[in-house]
Amino acid sequence: MNIRKLQDALSVCFLKAHLLLSVSIVNKHKPWIETSYHGVITENTDVVLLDPPLVALDKDAPIPYAGEICAFNIHGLEAPFEAVVLNGTSGEGQLRACGLVDCELQKEYTFIIQAHDCGSGPGGTEGKKSHKAVVHIQVNDVNEFAPVFREPRYRAAVTEGKIYDSILQVEATDQDCSPQYSQICNYQITTTNTPFAIDRNGNIRNTEKLSFDRQQHYEIQVTAWDCGQKRASHSVPVHIDVKPVCKPGWQGWNKQVDYEPGTGSKQLFPKMHLETCGEPLSSLRVTVELQTSHIGKGCDRETYSEKSLQKLCGASSGSTDLLPAPSATTNWTASLVSDSGRDSDLIFMFDGRQAAKIPDWVVPQNLTDQFTIATWMKHGPSPGLRAEKETLLCNSDKTEMNRHHYSLYVHNCRLVFLLRRDFTQVDTFRPAEFHWKLEQICDKEWHYYVINVEFPVVTLYVDGVTYDPYLVTDDWPIHPSQIDVQLTVVACWQVMLLEVLKGGEVTKPRFTQYFRGSLSGLTIRPGKIESQKVISCLQACKEGLDINSLESLDKSIKFHFNPAQSILVMEGEDLENINTAVRKVSYINSRQFPTPGIRRLQISAIVQCFGEDTCITIPSIDAVVMVLQPSEPRITISGVERLSQSASDFRAAGGITLFQDLHIISTVTRADATPHHTAHQPGVLEEIIHNLDYCDILVLGEELNPKQESLQLQLSSLLGKHLDATNSTSGMSIYGVDSMTNYEQVIRQVQYYHLQPGQLTERRFRLTCSELNGRYTSNEFTLEVSIWHNSETGEHISHMVAPPQYMQVVHHPSMISDLYPNHVSGVPSAATVVIVMCIAALVVVVVLGIYRIHVTHQQEVKQGETAKEADTNWDDSALTITINPMENLENHTTGEEEASEEEEEEEEEEEDDEDEEDEEVTSDESDDSEEEVDVQLPRMQHSSEKPQRWDKTTICY
Repeated sequence: MNIRKLQDALSVCFLKAHLLLSVSIVNKHKPWIETSYHGVITENTDVVLLDPPLVALDKDAPIPYAGEICAFNIHGLEAPFEAVVLNGTSGEGQLRACGLVDCELQKEYTFIIQAHDCGSGPGGTEGKKSHKAVVHIQVNDVNEFAPVFREPRYRAAVTEGKIYDSILQVEATDQDCSPQYSQICNYQITTTNTPFAIDRNGNIRNTEKLSFDRQQHYEIQVTAWDCGQKRASHSVPVHIDVKPVCKPGWQGWNKQVDYEPGTGSKQLFPKMHLETCGEPLSSLRVTVELQTSHIGKGCDRETYSEKSLQKLCGASSGSTDLLPAPSATTNWTASLVSDSGRDSDLIFMFDGRQAAKIPDWVVPQNLTDQFTIATWMKHGPSPGLRAEKETLLCNSDKTEMNRHHYSLYVHNCRLVFLLRRDFTQVDTFRPAEFHWKLEQICDKEWHYYVINVEFPVVTLYVDGVTYDPYLVTDDWPIHPSQIDVQLTVVACWQVMLLEVLKGGEVTKPRFTQYFRGSLSGLTIRPGKIESQKVISCLQACKEGLDINSLESLDKSIKFHFNPAQSILVMEGEDLENINTAVRKVSYINSRQFPTPGIRRLQISAIVQCFGEDTCITIPSIDAVVMVLQPSEPRITISGVERLSQSASDFRAAGGITLFQDLHIISTVTRADATPHHTAHQPGVLEEIIHNLDYCDILVLGEELNPKQESLQLQLSSLLGKHLDATNSTSGMSIYGVDSMTNYEQVIRQVQYYHLQPGQLTERRFRLTCSELNGRYTSNEFTLEVSIWHNSETGEHISHMVAPPQYMQVVHHPSMISDLYPNHVSGVPSAATVVIVMCIAALVVVVVLGIYRIHVTHQQEVKQGETAKEADTNWDDSALTITINPMENLENHTTGEEEASEEEEEEEEEEEDDEDEEDEEVTSDESDDSEEEVDVQLPRMQHSSEKPQRWDKTTICY
């Protein structure tokens, strides 16, 4: 029996072990749930509606425990939710809120959920977990809050007699979280019988014109509804004040502002302010415009000549002025209509009937792939002539054909530049016509045009701004021919084909394609192009608007100028800051002598109010700046007016210095402010410093003979200065914008050279200087130069020691008559005769000198010397030697050669004799004079004849 009990016990143990093993083997699968769930919960509730429903499945079912779901676990950061199992066998579950959720605190939740099976028993031991699924929960809103106004009360002011689109705007908010319940869908005025209405955005307007006399104040109540039709718990009061009519505009300004030249920057509106009649402004834009189109070429610019301006701005040299002022050498513009009365600014005006040919010697012959064409132009549309070209510059065939080699013209308010290359330069299809379409071409205002050609690239500058052509057309190069070309301005030279009565045809060249408008400073510069810096300098305005104490302006003020500083725009939000900025606006003119007259000013303002484009209209105002007449400078040239030099000095290297003691000053008359000022004392002279732009040295009487005489100036004297010079047989012109001091330094180095001074007794020169292209001119300073043909008084300066090259002693006119009372007759004094005779008795060389003088005198008589020179009393004691290097000196005797050798010995002896140095002239001076002639000859103007070469060893005395 015991054995049986033992067997039963063993059987039970084996059964339990078998069951345990069976369970572990059966729970082979993990539970399965969806990968994501989306749920919705209404705030203030706890049930979550999931999509799809929360269900976990296990492939181990229907095995007990292993196929059953025991729990759902939530993983998240403080997620206020829990998941419960509704049916373990079916795996159904439910998601609930742990407490009440509030949409206003959080609208959405996201967390992780995971299912567990029961494993081996009810406790879920050895259970398995499903994969993790994402759960998104959205909280639905409940309309639990009423609208609330942002302000406890509102206030506005209106002007009587006006209908406003919006007087002010009220605004309410709602704390609900959803758009449905948080948005305000309607406003309503609850006060009855009021002349006001409100729209859905809260804008209040008046429905009729209000009267200050009838009622000065209104108070209305306004309420609001949200889109869930929940009304605000409290209405808001709105106070509206009615004001009498106010006229917005600028106040405290003067109609005219006087500007004194040279005073720098002057405030235009020191007391002006803008009256807005109490309107609440959101922004303000003020524009100040200075109108100067009637001044010169669009504004007050420097009116120096085109060459002087180019030199001043650092432009490349070598430009050719195609529209210069008419003169003897530039007579092709004499028939053109010009206006030089505007501050000496040379302007040519054309009505379609004038034109000019440029002489061949003026036309640049070396146009390369680089050149520049520049001009000032004022042009407007020509009614009825839109199809006709208007030529500014044209280079075409002179006869037979009508080929245009290059031209610049306006066509239908488009600027066109034509450039056709020759076959010798290029033989392919290349760019030939460049077109620009710009508003400036036909706006009837002055603009500065510069065309820089770097073939095949052509760039246009208008007032310093770059423009590329909108159209470029190609063409074949021009075939070579023997036909001459003709350069013309303001029209084109073309050959017209005419029919004759008896048959046949004949060609006749004439002008066509005339220009209509105004031009100034038309230049062409071959071989170089201008930089943008130089172009900006050439067209820069010297007057404009400015702001005083710019750093003191409020940082919120935004302002900007146009390039010419004629328009100033200021923007800001604060009215007082704008008023402060406007009071700092000033006018400035940097010219020392500005163009006097009126400059018109226009001040306009655009005001914006809150929620509106514009609320009040500010009328524009017009004022003027009166630039007063500047004190005219009086330019005075002074110096030695009569200069006497020996004949040998004129033949010396460089000749004689004409204006060594020259002085140039300028004075103006200032009003005397002292109480003793009377009519007999109109003012006080005050010396001022300013620039000059040219000085002309004119030869009076006969022009210079280029074979014998010339005016000369070392190029080194122009270095470091803005000056240049031109020379001709009628005189010398020094030009360029520079100081009076620099002009003095250069003019003092001008020298007069004459190869045969024996044929001349006197020369007269006239010097005049100018500022601003002739607007202010100096006095006419006349210099008379006389020549000593024979010995002078014993008090004259010794010539034994030659003075330094290019340096001459010049005496004041009042001293000349005292030192040389008989310098014209040439008769020496008795004291001089005695002294020289003593020296002649002691020095043997003197005898040789006397012999040389007699030979020279005989040669001069044979050549037809003037009667005055022929009758001159020669004194053997005075060794003044006159040489005529133009004579034929090739035939010389042996005795003359020996005299030349003895002359050299005499030169050595006299260098050691310091006591005799101040009393006689040796042959050393003659040799030096001959050497100076050799050095100076290359500096003379070139003549048609070949200059004669001199050998001092062949000259006889």
